[in-house]
Amino acid sequence: MSTQRVFVGRLAGCPVFDPAGDRLGKVRDVVIVYRSSGAPRVIGLVLEIPGRRQVFVSIGRVTSIAQGQVITTGLINVRRFQPRADERRIIAEIIGRRVDMRDGSGQATIEDVGIEPNRLGEWAIGQLFLRRPRTGGSPFSKGPTTFASWSQVREQKAPGEAQSAEQLAQTYAELRPADLANTLLDLPDERRIEVVAELSDERLADALEEMPEEEQVQILEAIGDERAADVLDAMDPDDAADVLAELGDERSEELLQMMEPEEADDVRLILRYGADTAGGLMTTEPIILPADATIAEALALIRRHELHPALAASVFVTLPPYETPTGRYLGAVHFQRMLRYPPHERIGAILDDSIDPVLGEAPGAEVARRLASYDLVSMPVVDSAHHLLGVVTVDDILDSLLPDDWRSHDEDEPIATMTGTIRTVGG
Repeated sequence: MSTQRVFVGRLAGCPVFDPAGDRLGKVRDVVIVYRSSGAPRVIGLVLEIPGRRQVFVSIGRVTSIAQGQVITTGLINVRRFQPRADERRIIAEIIGRRVDMRDGSGQATIEDVGIEPNRLGEWAIGQLFLRRPRTGGSPFSKGPTTFASWSQVREQKAPGEAQSAEQLAQTYAELRPADLANTLLDLPDERRIEVVAELSDERLADALEEMPEEEQVQILEAIGDERAADVLDAMDPDDAADVLAELGDERSEELLQMMEPEEADDVRLILRYGADTAGGLMTTEPIILPADATIAEALALIRRHELHPALAASVFVTLPPYETPTGRYLGAVHFQRMLRYPPHERIGAILDDSIDPVLGEAPGAEVARRLASYDLVSMPVVDSAHHLLGVVTVDDILDSLLPDDWRSHDEDEPIATMTGTIRTVGG
């Protein structure tokens, strides 16, 4: 076992391997228990394994924590982690707490926690990274930082009482949307809503798009109509349509009335079609350009960092207007084809009109067959007058083909290199 001190903030997200070098997952948190005296003892790690499931690994099964990775014995429990009454998670519950300095020098906030083993190999909290209150200067400046041992501080809250939701939300700032969604779903219901209140509308929208629709509905109902409408505005129209379809016609229309008119119109267009049709699966925000636009202009739009990779693979050429539903659809220009021509070339000159679009009423299975047959990542969707309505991307099709519970997976599903051994606190 490595004997160096490890700060949990840096440990979060580190890959976890078995002795053969196969990756098992990544670290999401560290679990501790309080003791009557001395620093809290580390009893294990919370890992995220394939299927976005969080599981517990006893610290006794960890053989090394060093160089940005964790090595285990390879035998871990695949049951979803649920903290027991006496267990606390450092990231979810300890980081962000306010403490009093026992020397009388004032207060501080825990920004990170260092854990380390003793000579017997037992891991415990060894050092705290603290931030003192700001003493002056710019209102945007932060207070000074310092280190302290656990014995040098006194918690202001009772053991197990959660830290501020604002601080917890900040610890999730670097998580990708799918990871943030999974982390939120693992929080208790009340705590989840507290953290959701601290997220921006755009950040929450990204996370909701990665959640099952039942959980999407629960969160939207909990945050109030005004904010729910703002979050729906920030979601992709097809994802917003999916969750609104779960709310019923009357409730759905109430929220649509509160949304921005342009965003609401896109969602209404999708809601006209069945959930398993091309129109129900499409996104209404592809890149649309006139035929006289240059390759340089098209590439500039593709470079936008917020654009989904599947949407960046092609631009779609229509007659005016250039917002969906557009004028008559003319064809598409694929990204690779644009790279073969000079930047000043007009995209209308290199148009690919060999791929016929699908009608909005076309079944999803037909779209999947066409995408596979022509090795495409997106398929244009038109109405009977050949106006472009949107595009169905390969990820939209995958979402429709996978089981409804694919995001969480079945608890009993076998996973390679892992076991279903009953979890014990000691190892």
